[in-house]
Amino acid sequence: MTTSTDGAGAARDAALWTEMLIRQFPELLTELTPGRGAPAGDRREPTAAEQAARAARTRAERADALLNQQRHGLAVPGHSAAPVQLHVSDTIRDITDGVIELEEAVYDRLGLGRPRRASVLERLLRITALLGRVAGDPTLAGHVRNEVRRMARRCARSLGEAETMVRVRGRCPWCDSVSLRAFPARRAVMCVNPGCRCEEAGCDCATDPAFRHLWPEDAWQALADASGAELPEIAARMDEEAPAVAATRRRGDA
Repeated sequence: MTTSTDGAGAARDAALWTEMLIRQFPELLTELTPGRGAPAGDRREPTAAEQAARAARTRAERADALLNQQRHGLAVPGHSAAPVQLHVSDTIRDITDGVIELEEAVYDRLGLGRPRRASVLERLLRITALLGRVAGDPTLAGHVRNEVRRMARRCARSLGEAETMVRVRGRCPWCDSVSLRAFPARRAVMCVNPGCRCEEAGCDCATDPAFRHLWPEDAWQALADASGAELPEIAARMDEEAPAVAATRRRGDA
């Protein structure tokens, strides 16, 4: 934890990413064994590029599993009727370890001792409940935000999902680009221009290439006033579906 940032802003971002991770992590457990996932009608069809990437990943996993069997005598998943998806298993392990370590770091920094054993979701809820106190420590808040963001993104990648993004009219108040996008999963608007840098003290977009300036729900009115966008439009964008989801539902209704 070495990066200093605005504690309140980082805590707000952390809350958004934590909410996303709480919603998506149970889906990883469902995806762990093929054949136990959601009904086909609830999922979009993968593109050719995604199918090729998954096939390549499966071949790599089988090669690794075979090597483990040869070296250590471990059985190769994938020869059973319902093989474990190794990339999903690795993601679950990474997120589980990451959440445990993050909660322990938060408790230690806040002088709360050692947290009780609990499930990943329970730990995430406990971290969320402490974000008000975390906001008072900018270094801790930045660390929590970065770790939860990393885990939420890895979770989404393993599920093969792309975060819904909807264009918002108006220009970014900082870079004057038509690059404002609504992210319904986070209930936030973001400028997606890679070159955009704001002048707000403590915002990490000035120092972190992976960070983009973000307006949470309580900042939508200020954004609308500065960008030329309309507040009702911003709110409406948060309820729009991704095109692939809408198309899947239309096929199901046909």
